[in-house]
Amino acid sequence: MSSPLWITATPLASDGELHLGHLAGPYVAADVLSRSLRAAGRPVLFTSGTADHAESVELRAVRGGRKPAEVAEGYRAAITADLLRSGVEFDRVVHPGRDRGYRHWLQELFLALYAQDVIVPRTRLAHYCESCRHWLHGAYVTGACGHCGARGEGGPCQECARPTEGELTDPACALCGAPARPRRCRRLYLPLEPMRELLADHWRTAGLPPRLAVLCESLLEDGLPDVPVSHPGDWGVPVPLDGFAGHRVDACFEAAAMHLFGYGHDQRPLPERAVHFCGFGHAFCHVALLPAILVALGLKLPQEFHVNETFHPGAGERREEGGASALWALDLLTEFGSDTLRRHVLTARPPAPGPGTGREELGRTREFLDGTWNSWLSRLFASVREDSAGRVPDAEPGGEGWETLRHRLHRAADDVREAYGPEAFDPRRAVAVLDEVVRCTADFGYVNQFERHRPSGVERHLPALAAQLAVASALASWAWPVMPEGATRLSQALRVPAGGPVIADTLAPLPPGTRLAPPSGPVFGF
Repeated sequence: MSSPLWITATPLASDGELHLGHLAGPYVAADVLSRSLRAAGRPVLFTSGTADHAESVELRAVRGGRKPAEVAEGYRAAITADLLRSGVEFDRVVHPGRDRGYRHWLQELFLALYAQDVIVPRTRLAHYCESCRHWLHGAYVTGACGHCGARGEGGPCQECARPTEGELTDPACALCGAPARPRRCRRLYLPLEPMRELLADHWRTAGLPPRLAVLCESLLEDGLPDVPVSHPGDWGVPVPLDGFAGHRVDACFEAAAMHLFGYGHDQRPLPERAVHFCGFGHAFCHVALLPAILVALGLKLPQEFHVNETFHPGAGERREEGGASALWALDLLTEFGSDTLRRHVLTARPPAPGPGTGREELGRTREFLDGTWNSWLSRLFASVREDSAGRVPDAEPGGEGWETLRHRLHRAADDVREAYGPEAFDPRRAVAVLDEVVRCTADFGYVNQFERHRPSGVERHLPALAAQLAVASALASWAWPVMPEGATRLSQALRVPAGGPVIADTLAPLPPGTRLAPPSGPVFGF
């Protein structure tokens, strides 16, 4: 590929700390795809951003008696640090309040779309709070979705992903709880109906999972909406048009446009393909608004989508105000480590609604890592220390059952590589195959450990040690996309590079005589 594969993850609203639900959503999964492609030598650009201008940021500031910029800056720094600590490594994260040229770029895009009549003025009824004397939009208004009935905020519904503009029933002010009143308001909109054929063609050719395909077909059947792209307010990027003083660019539109700034499409050609990771509740921005902007700019970009359902904390887990999870990433990373968290959210990542998860489930994941991966590696390093003076034995990989195991490992490499790839991406499957590799190798080691006690044999147990070290060396590459921290510790112990391609060739034996450097604690997790 001459141009990189572009991977995006939904911009995070800087209105709170990173929690387990974020990691169980798009971020760790997207990082796994990014790491696996890089390891295979494919160029990748992995981008996201922080939605600093989301109404929820301003609302949190108002409730706390602070300035929105202070709230955004503080949580953005915390989110960035927690993502790095969890091993999620972006090539670029757009910071709207800090990135040079961002505001000007967004305003120029807005002007260009307005000049093409893609963005147009409309006078419609909007929600208003008489008590607070405040227009209600986004997080400022609560009510029931007119499409599915779910309770939520303004903007796209988090349950059905449909826009709720003008569709909320029983709307109320999120600040004071007073019923919202309808008032005529002149705003700017992006009508999608004029793009019907172009969007329909895009959705037919995009890699849409069934639930997204149903959403898009339902939008077409019901008539594509006019999407508000501005609102009266004090927080956000000012609308650069006469007659709209005091209006700000809508946060949903900005989140979609932010991806283009993150990629830098005006400095580099668009990629051959983009892969978007998002929760279903945020899908409208990815599947409708971003393609509409691309279509308006005359840009054609094949896109694929990986969508997860909403993560639910386990029973008995503490919730913060509003019902959100209080399973903060920083606390969990400190308590369980990034390997445990990443592995757990990949296996518990909700492709469908399911039971919640919390500390108890994370504890079981750590126990599993200790009882399988770490237990086998601990025995292996102890055997090398006792039987080969801590050095790689001078023996070819072998032992009872080695040829059968080696064939299985070759098939496992193919399975893991397929599960890591964009065409059949399935990190849960990758974790399951890696676990099977460890279990089979641990069984192989147990069976062959008795060779060291055979009276007629001299060092007949050493080929089995060499074989297990070859598997451990391969796992330093194969497990790196899922558990990069532990894979790096393993590679350092074996003195091999981490993050290599997932291929059978990485099963090659280690150089005889190499002195190993096992860590003093567990390899994976802690």
